Amino acid sequence: MSRIGRMPIAVPAGVTVDIAENNLVTVKGPKGELQKSLPVEMDIKLDGAQVIVSRPNDLKKMKSLHGLTRTLINNMVVGVTEGYEKVLEVNGVGYRAAKQGKTLTLNLGYSHPVEMTDPEGLEAVVEGQNKITVKGIDKEKVGQYAAEIRDKRRPEPYKGKGIKYADEVIRRKVGKTGKK
Repeated sequence: MSRIGRMPIAVPAGVTVDIAENNLVTVKGPKGELQKSLPVEMDIKLDGAQVIVSRPNDLKKMKSLHGLTRTLINNMVVGVTEGYEKVLEVNGVGYRAAKQGKTLTLNLGYSHPVEMTDPEGLEAVVEGQNKITVKGIDKEKVGQYAAEIRDKRRPEPYKGKGIKYADEVIRRKVGKTGKK
């Protein structure tokens, strides 16, 4: 049995989980509503204040879908109760971030400022000039938007300039040495 897949998902108070046909799961909570179509092969049941995911047989594909399905539902429950956030840091001389309305403006050493608009349901908050926090209820979208911001100028290994995740460690390289 999948260790993760067989664990029940506790549904906190104030959260409702609806399971429609074809495993269309809708989770409503204090922060919003998420809807996801999950693999049809899995058997998802609402048992009181718990959601239980079970698999029909022990084929390799079913085993891999078992844990995935349970984790996706759990991420939806956590998203509508607590929400998700990813913190990015802008490092480098003259590199800075600014926020105006729904537009995030990044000065990253290019000849022009890079402008990005927050997607639906997500919010990027700029603290100071070099800290960006992406917040939202959908873990997948938060991670994707944070990755898109990071892609505008990835951290480089010599000086560490660029946009990196707050918990990311950049492996530094030694630069070239002068002639003697």
